[in-house]
Amino acid sequence: MIKILLVDDQPAVRDGLRMRLALEPDLTIVGEAHDGQEAVILAQALVPDVVVMDVEMPGLDGIEAARQLRERDPTMAIVMLSIHCDATTQSRAREAGARAFVEKRAAIDVLLAEIRRAALV
Repeated sequence: MIKILLVDDQPAVRDGLRMRLALEPDLTIVGEAHDGQEAVILAQALVPDVVVMDVEMPGLDGIEAARQLRERDPTMAIVMLSIHCDATTQSRAREAGARAFVEKRAAIDVLLAEIRRAALV
């Protein structure tokens, strides 16, 4: 079972992801956060296998949260989500420690594959 922490400032996005990921027999949502600061706190407490996190959030954004998560646990698997798929954003996410970058408009199969791949690394 792959334990997932969902992080997005928009409740509708978290709700949609939770409902869709719950259909997968090998995935379980262990927690949800509305910003990067909450993600850092919850990740320490819940120890998820994969953090699925939005790039843009108020306060502590996903890039900086990823950096902090990886500083605390270099093995933390992070899959970044964004409506921006430009090379600069992707590069910043990878430099911060994200194992994968998925555009929010991508097919759900892409996200599922990246979550499973990130969990195995």
